[in-house]
Amino acid sequence: MSAEQGSSTTRRAVATAYGEPAEVVRIVGADTGVPGPGEVLVAVTAAGVNPFDAKQVRGQVGDDPSKLPLPLGGEAAGVVQSAGTESGLSAGDEVVVYPVTGAFSDSVLVPAANVYAKPAGLADDQAAGLLLAGVTAADILATLGPAKVLLVHGGAGAVGSIVVARAVADGATVLATASPANHDHLRSLGAVPVDYSGDLEAAVRAAAPGPVDAVADTVGTDQAIDVSLNLVPADRIVSIAAWGRSGDGITLVGGSTEESKKNRRDAVPGLLADAAAGKIVVEIAGTYRLPETAAALEAVGGRHPRGKLIIRP
Repeated sequence: MSAEQGSSTTRRAVATAYGEPAEVVRIVGADTGVPGPGEVLVAVTAAGVNPFDAKQVRGQVGDDPSKLPLPLGGEAAGVVQSAGTESGLSAGDEVVVYPVTGAFSDSVLVPAANVYAKPAGLADDQAAGLLLAGVTAADILATLGPAKVLLVHGGAGAVGSIVVARAVADGATVLATASPANHDHLRSLGAVPVDYSGDLEAAVRAAAPGPVDAVADTVGTDQAIDVSLNLVPADRIVSIAAWGRSGDGITLVGGSTEESKKNRRDAVPGLLADAAAGKIVVEIAGTYRLPETAAALEAVGGRHPRGKLIIRP
């Protein structure tokens, strides 16, 4: 379909109200739209599922009724179906799309500025699950700056794993908290694992080869922040989760400031290149079909194997 042939319809997962995914998520028909000069219509092959998606559905990040029905999904991989004249892309191009609204769809219309060439050899599932976690990790590290001994809270998670891998590659000694089941994974990334049960501060001090000089927090618990404040000055703690602790002087990043947006935008090419080269590995914990979107959103908020969940049309 060319941009001149008119729009068609697509299946799309939406929240019809705010609440539990099983109760409010539906698959509906929607108009794809037609690409304008700087837009691209992408046939989705895989979309990454993130905790934020479930929080959106539950109204935990806003419950404005005017946004309903709410299209779901923020990152995807796919193939260009049709492209605007100023997009720089062509039908058939394999791409990664981030950020995007409504990625849990058969196809999605997006600004060309949010579409990146998918490197050869990078599988669709891995590409679809990379960028939201990847740019968040890059933002943390850019905000922290250089560190010799870095403590990462939640080092085995999607964001934490990328923080660990990148910091190790930059020459830092990385201590990473996780449950014992994930310690071998952390060792494979080059980190020193630390069990967060028990006396966490004592465990960190025992594992560290020298003073910790920076902390990357991806979990946001009071335990993580209290221990961090005992180890480093508040301005050497960057968190993506401890929003209730902003009064302690720590730095919170969420992609809302111009600096944070720039950190994230600038990181995309390097993240894609590193994933294609195997320097960043996106583990896939499970896959769902589009009609199973509600189940995927329920799962992402509960206990599931380490790694990303993916929705395929």
